[in-house]
Amino acid sequence: MEQNIYNVIFKVTHAGGSGSCFYLKEYDLFVTNYHVVEGFHTVAIQDNNRNPYLARVVLVNPTLDIALLAVDHDFSTLPDLTLAANDSLSISEKIRVAGYPYGMPFTVTEGTVSSPKQLMNGQYYIQTDAAVNPGNSGGPIINDKDEVVGITVSKFTNSDADNMGFGIRVESLRKLFESIEDLDRNCFQVQCDSCDSLISEEEEFCPSCGEKLPEGVFEERQLSPLSEFCENAIEQMGINPVLARDGYEAWLFHKGSSEIRLFVYDRTYLFAISPINLLPKKDVEKVLNYMLDTDFSPYKLGIEGRQIYICYRIHLSDITDKSEDCIRQTLVTLAEKADEMDNMMVERFGCEFSAYSKQDN
Repeated sequence: MEQNIYNVIFKVTHAGGSGSCFYLKEYDLFVTNYHVVEGFHTVAIQDNNRNPYLARVVLVNPTLDIALLAVDHDFSTLPDLTLAANDSLSISEKIRVAGYPYGMPFTVTEGTVSSPKQLMNGQYYIQTDAAVNPGNSGGPIINDKDEVVGITVSKFTNSDADNMGFGIRVESLRKLFESIEDLDRNCFQVQCDSCDSLISEEEEFCPSCGEKLPEGVFEERQLSPLSEFCENAIEQMGINPVLARDGYEAWLFHKGSSEIRLFVYDRTYLFAISPINLLPKKDVEKVLNYMLDTDFSPYKLGIEGRQIYICYRIHLSDITDKSEDCIRQTLVTLAEKADEMDNMMVERFGCEFSAYSKQDN
């Protein structure tokens, strides 16, 4: 895949998990699966340089399993990713699946088309032997001309697909775009699968044709009380918590140059961790003495390999109405301290910035 093509493939993150999406300049919209964003009207998307953008879910078609996202940002410098012609795929044709499997960094896997038109659950899909994993969903399937031939879907399980890779055919995406000339990019809309009407107000049945709409399609998933507590702390740090979401009760963001990871472990502890620096290759003793002799309470400093971490751990049972303000401030202070310490460790001890740091902030 050419270097410029992967720039249009983004990661989707929210409080329920992550997936992939891709940008179509012709429509100034991002495409993903409906099941990737189900239950959310606002999500974050992230490019391969980990730059986050707030995205509105402006259209969902649950039957096609397609969703469209709009972002208030100028993406005109991104390359064109075009849609392949209908019925252009053939058996044994080489394709590539691009996305963010398991929320990992950008990955491309290659494979061949096992069937260009496989009937599954009443719809036709592309079947491929390319590796498709959770997190790939919503990313593009691309042919050797760098054209989109399908949208990756990983919602099938062993019982119904024997772990083969599948994709929504490009015909379905093209049909959707042909039916949404009046798309409002400022609100959440559901497309009726029967008459293609766009419905922005919560309804049980389509106002145009009377078709029953999927149950709960307008509902937004509610955050847990613990998530609300954590997001209040993140907001207090000056960070939009929606942009920080990295799965269920997990957040990842930068405060200044430092990466901050906030997550619940084993339904028992809340952790806040920042990988601030790498140990210097020489004169390590000065750094180690500083770490051993300094009281960082309530935080801890640790080392794994050359990576230096600052972290804070609290048992979930200790987060009470009486203590939550103090704990919230402790989380905020950790982010501020991490942003100060990484620079200090470089200047004072000759440490290196962590690979997770952002030096352009």
